[in-house]
Amino acid sequence: MFLLAPLFGVALAATAASAAPAAPVRPARPVVVDAFESTAPWKAQPADGVSLALATDAGADGRAMRLDFDFHGGGGYAVAHRAVSLDLSGNWRFTFRMRGACPPNNLEFKLVDASGENVWWVNRRDVEFSKDWTTVTIKKRHVSFAWGPQGGGEPAHVAALEFAVTAGKGGKGSVWLDDLRLEPLPAPEATPRPIVTKSSSGNGGAALDGDPASAWTPAPNDREPLLTLDFGGAREFGGLQLAWAPGRHAADYAVELSADGKAWREGYRVRGGNGGDDFLPMPESEARFARLRVTRAAGEAGVALAECAVQPLEWSATRDRFLAAIAARAPRGRYPRAMLGEMIYWTVVGIDGDSDDGLIDEYGRIELGKGRLAVEPFVRDRGRTLTWNDVTVTQALREGQLPVPVVEWTAGDLRMSVTAFGAGTPGHAALFARYRLRNAGTEARRDTLFLALRPYQVNPPSQFLNTPGGFTPVRELAWNERTVLVNGEYGVASLTAPLDFGAVSFAQGDISDFLAEGRLPRAARMTDPEGLASGAIAYAVNLPAGGEAEVNVYFPLHDPPAEPGLPPDSAKVSRYVGELQRAAESRWKARLDRVTIELPDSDAVHALKAQLAWVLVNRDGPAIQPGTRSYARSWIRDGSLTSSALLRLGETEAVRDFLRWFAPYQYANGKVPCCVDRRGADPVPEHDSHGELIYLVTEYYRYTGDRAFADSLWPHVRAAAGYLDTLRAQRRTPEWRTQAEGKFFGLLPPSISHEGYSAKPMHSYWDDFWALRGYKDAADLAAVLGKDERAALERSRDEFEGDLVASIGAAMRDHGIDYVPGCADLGDFDPTSTSIGLTPGDAAGVLPRGALERTYEKYWAFFTARRDGRESWDAYTPYEWRNVGAMVRLGWRDRAHEALQWFLGNRRPRGFQHWAEVVWRDERAPRFIGDMPHTWCGTDYVRSVLDMLAYEREADSSLVIGAGVTEGWLDAGVVVRGLHTRWGTVSFTLRRQQGPGGAPRMFATIESQDMRVPRGGIVLDLPATWARSLQVDGERRAPAADGTVVLRSLPADVSWWPEPPPAPRAPAKRSTGAKRR
Repeated sequence: MFLLAPLFGVALAATAASAAPAAPVRPARPVVVDAFESTAPWKAQPADGVSLALATDAGADGRAMRLDFDFHGGGGYAVAHRAVSLDLSGNWRFTFRMRGACPPNNLEFKLVDASGENVWWVNRRDVEFSKDWTTVTIKKRHVSFAWGPQGGGEPAHVAALEFAVTAGKGGKGSVWLDDLRLEPLPAPEATPRPIVTKSSSGNGGAALDGDPASAWTPAPNDREPLLTLDFGGAREFGGLQLAWAPGRHAADYAVELSADGKAWREGYRVRGGNGGDDFLPMPESEARFARLRVTRAAGEAGVALAECAVQPLEWSATRDRFLAAIAARAPRGRYPRAMLGEMIYWTVVGIDGDSDDGLIDEYGRIELGKGRLAVEPFVRDRGRTLTWNDVTVTQALREGQLPVPVVEWTAGDLRMSVTAFGAGTPGHAALFARYRLRNAGTEARRDTLFLALRPYQVNPPSQFLNTPGGFTPVRELAWNERTVLVNGEYGVASLTAPLDFGAVSFAQGDISDFLAEGRLPRAARMTDPEGLASGAIAYAVNLPAGGEAEVNVYFPLHDPPAEPGLPPDSAKVSRYVGELQRAAESRWKARLDRVTIELPDSDAVHALKAQLAWVLVNRDGPAIQPGTRSYARSWIRDGSLTSSALLRLGETEAVRDFLRWFAPYQYANGKVPCCVDRRGADPVPEHDSHGELIYLVTEYYRYTGDRAFADSLWPHVRAAAGYLDTLRAQRRTPEWRTQAEGKFFGLLPPSISHEGYSAKPMHSYWDDFWALRGYKDAADLAAVLGKDERAALERSRDEFEGDLVASIGAAMRDHGIDYVPGCADLGDFDPTSTSIGLTPGDAAGVLPRGALERTYEKYWAFFTARRDGRESWDAYTPYEWRNVGAMVRLGWRDRAHEALQWFLGNRRPRGFQHWAEVVWRDERAPRFIGDMPHTWCGTDYVRSVLDMLAYEREADSSLVIGAGVTEGWLDAGVVVRGLHTRWGTVSFTLRRQQGPGGAPRMFATIESQDMRVPRGGIVLDLPATWARSLQVDGERRAPAADGTVVLRSLPADVSWWPEPPPAPRAPAKRSTGAKRR
């Protein structure tokens, strides 16, 4: 039951806040929470950039509240908020009436507790609002915990209600709400075993006796057999599962539902059923009676129903759950592995900068675009049909690094490779797939390749964000000689001549049932209102001993498939597609080879180059995105750090395009949006974004010297810095100077930019490090451009730096810790976040030196315990790559290498050369992992590996070379050519070889065609640089006290004979070059 502390019947605090609450009551009937006769209790709370007005209007009964909203071409939310006082317990439901006149958008209903921090919600995505009044029902089981420090549980006391329209399609329009009610419900009961109350003929009870040997068998003259079930009361259930006797199934039938046994409504209809087991999803069904009405038997013998099982609500709560239940009953391999509740992995396929792309999974299924179905291979070989479960698979990229993935099947002496690549131009791109089968045996084969089209994405059901994975509707399949059109929108074009095509509806089975028998259904066109149609194209593959054959298809990303203008001659098709592939690979190689890196560990280099390719494939036009499904949005956070990696690899055009595109989304008050997508700017306040935009504008200038471009973006820099001033002023008032609040003085206000604080915003030092970076860069850029704001920016920089340093010290004292905390509120340990203070934050010189070292000593202890099995772990995020760069700056080259090897070992699959956002220890547990590839994680790897080779040290304006190079790498040699820096490009070779008498001799050659040697010089920091004899350009030199060599001009040739090392130095004491303060 639920309790209401009534204020005029229901506790509505906003309208009677001064009234003394009466004793809680347990209403026995629905209570009107709000009849919406007035909007006075409601407050409009739109996001920045969104308009919302609340008004009264004609309702379904009396008056209604109308929400008039306008997203003004962007994203965000329009919230109507009302204070209430509701005590909820037991089972309950809310109902309200609604209509709308607007584009499809998301509708949220939220319950908020008294703290205002814990929120429960129902989030209905892409609602197509009806112009007519409809009733919306929200039951307790529909409501889930959304966010807040409580971390879960059920709502007990509700202090506020919210209706929110959030941007789906965006746009503008109105939504009307009326008659919000709260109703107590009986406790939910287990789905009961029904009884048969009526059958038109035969023993209906035989279908419910649990014995498949018995069956309800209507009389032969029963033209429309009818079986009625009684649940004994109104019950909720999710559907029925029927088992027909062999050869005695119903071809056409319906399931009807009733509350009283008199008035009936149709719950499900089957046309053209194929017998066996029938799965009938009826989500959210509620009835006392259900009856089966057979309108056509499949054969003259009539029907015989062996079993009828009533399934619980969760059985069909989602399409994915329903299909998983079917897959669990099928032979392993018939359905995609993800539908069995097991994780699968994938990578992206496409071209640079297109708005759409495909995916290919570790078994060779290819998804034809965002949210689209995947084409899945099956091979009929010597009387059996091979699936993903019958073969050994391996994965690779062409040349180890090109974004052309290859999946290899091996089954005995049969091999099949699936190669996928993108071709074309943005807006006109297509995916090509090459299926090459090889016979490694000594006898000829006459095989068949089937390419199945089924209602499943590659993106698995565990991926729920932005583009939910799993099921995708296939309502229509239409074959036309060499093309298959899916839903009238997209599809497959066969370049190789096919044998045939066939399709089935869900009622007729799944295409895999036919392929298991090596045959196709007859229909060349199929529609299915359930969206569960499936079909397959068949190809004859004749393989002599030692021979091979190839099947080629393509999938347009932006247009329906057209009849190929190429004759279906296998040799000509193979040559044509081969030329396209070679051209695509040639373009990628030219792009990836702007910087040359040669290391003994070529796999590490391949992984680095692959990240660059994945960044370019993931981006949507100029928009740099960390992924293409879950994270198909452009965060300035991800974009700034990804861009810093791109700049070092010579991809200045991509960074310029990104900045030119993103900067205009800045708000008029200077606020920089956290991210931008097709709906526009997201107004959620994340306070790192302002510093990140300033940093990237300035960093682009430092790498390119493009003064005109920097000047054109100066208004954005100036406005972002001004907004930072506004934010930090909120924490510089007298109440923040007290001892209790002193650690917050001068900081930016709390935000959720750090995902660890999404439950409750915190004073995150991540934000503050970015703000300090932003102030420094704004002041520097003002100096370069000769702007009048320089002096004011320098004052803000210095003042904020002082406040930040004082805050960190106060937080360490208050929390009793000896490391740099992640936020002032919690004193939490978060070195991956703190690393941003080292790079690119350049705050090492202001952080407490001992605390900084202890932070990473503590991390190293954790890392090794996890790696060595002494610390249990469930998951981690590859953002930890940043800590490798931090270790390089701390002088811990060997530790950096150990971490490098462990993280490289966690690529899944290794051959696809990437990381997801989350790595789970149990690699087959179906968990959310973010996108694959997740290129913010990937470019954290790039930045750390490049740091090992060369990094810019701002504190003394120097370029440090070799700080992460180990002696093992020197033995095989390290070559870098054309690496971009703030001072120009640099090339260098580092190696060790035997000198006279067998003593090792070290060589370093550093050169550049355009470098301006930085003020602090070029610092050569290699292992064992202490030397008996050190020469620079043939002249003897002494190394610096810390063993490094500082070069003041280029080119330079350095050689030395190392002595045995002196007493080991504590790794934490290695100089970072930072000035102590």
